[in-house]
Amino acid sequence: MAHILSFDFGTGGVRAGVYDVDRRQMLGQADAAYATHYPRAGWAEQSPTDWRKALRHAGRAALEKAGRKTVDAVCCATTASTVAVCRRDGTPLSPAILWMDCRADAEARQTASLDHEVMRFCGGSDAVEWLVPKSMWLKSHMPELWSKAEVICEALDYVNFDLTGEWVGSRMNAACKWNYDSQNHRFVPEIYEAFGIPDLLERLPQRIVPVGGVIGTMRSEMAAELGLDNLPVVAQGGIDAHIGILGADTVEPGGMLFIGGTSIVQLVQLAQEEDVSGFWGPYPNALNDGRWLVECGQVAAGSMLNWLTDEIFGLDKNGHAAMIADVAATPHRSEGLLALDYMMGNRTPYRDASLRGVLMGLTLGHTRADIYAAAIDSVALGSANILSVLKARGVAVERVMMAGGIVKNAAWLQATVDALGLPVQVAREDNLSLVGTAVAAASAIGVFPDLKTAAKACVAPASELLPNPGRAEWFERMLPLYQDATEQLRPTLHQLARRQMGA
Repeated sequence: MAHILSFDFGTGGVRAGVYDVDRRQMLGQADAAYATHYPRAGWAEQSPTDWRKALRHAGRAALEKAGRKTVDAVCCATTASTVAVCRRDGTPLSPAILWMDCRADAEARQTASLDHEVMRFCGGSDAVEWLVPKSMWLKSHMPELWSKAEVICEALDYVNFDLTGEWVGSRMNAACKWNYDSQNHRFVPEIYEAFGIPDLLERLPQRIVPVGGVIGTMRSEMAAELGLDNLPVVAQGGIDAHIGILGADTVEPGGMLFIGGTSIVQLVQLAQEEDVSGFWGPYPNALNDGRWLVECGQVAAGSMLNWLTDEIFGLDKNGHAAMIADVAATPHRSEGLLALDYMMGNRTPYRDASLRGVLMGLTLGHTRADIYAAAIDSVALGSANILSVLKARGVAVERVMMAGGIVKNAAWLQATVDALGLPVQVAREDNLSLVGTAVAAASAIGVFPDLKTAAKACVAPASELLPNPGRAEWFERMLPLYQDATEQLRPTLHQLARRQMGA
């Protein structure tokens, strides 16, 4: 009987869970929150020290709920690229730059000018969210900090160092965010040199371990702080949403994992390299050998809905719940309104960090519920747009597994299913990343022969949700309007973004 302690470090906090591999269920879960700071428009930062505190708090609480003093393995998933700058001993030198931070927009655009065969794995350019453009920005704008930095790493690497005392990178993060050649399993120093950061390589974790590989054993000090009586194996995880592929068993081509939370990530795997321009990838061997991972997504989703209800409408938790119920009961109330969901730029299919949010068609007769409904529809249209472009690229999506905070918002969930126009499997386990990290750890300690077998054995239970035909037809009519509005407003939105960033 194997027990796994899993951690999922999301944008708002960490969730820990203890997973029983034989029973295929979580025995106990616990959360610990940490803050995000927005010091300037387009910036978002967190404290690595807060991650450390949250790990210990949530880990101890989950173990207590599960009644466990020993576990066989530990595995983590985190947001990416959330970039930490620190000394070799793990001391942070500055706040970590959160994944959604878009200060490195100019640097991300600069990466498109490089003609190198490895750049095709990311579609020809890096996203503003990734570690490489953020490193370019740090060296250019904060040279004193850069000179002091001994380690530039992902949040995942920082957490794994906290657990083991070893600096190790995940092949998933390296393939998807570092311009690492995951086909030939090597760093590409000439890429960093071309981007003006040749000294990034020496600051990155040098040992790259695939998902489900063994990093080492837990530090005795960490085990004591968590209340463990043994020193479990620490297995390699990866990017929070991407690790959810294992919990959803969408490892094989034709499946899509759709995680809706603060942001949205849609993930598919291909059997071979294909043209997926407009998206991130295809990344070879990012999750498992012989498959090409494609990353799609929307930067603002649940975060935009929370911003509306909390900051703009001033609603508490009960007020937000009432708003959701109202819109779920009257989904047509957004008729005549059109919103664009680019509050923090667009991840895919436009790959444009300088797009901004829009709400059109307002009159004095519209209510807060109408505006909330339009916001939900804009996020749903963004999701439908992604699937329509994937289809145009020849990528078939036959099975969708949906999870995350979207499952708890009936209005957003149904609108998205209607906009996709497909039956969707809705996971009853609300955190597939926790299940996915347990799958990776179970494979690491030999419970299963490989990730594919482990994912099939431990797939989270789900129920089917069907689209409403009338609403599906409405979204089909609205999608061209959403696409046209994006193109028509792009120059204006770019100019506004430049003013916001002080350019």
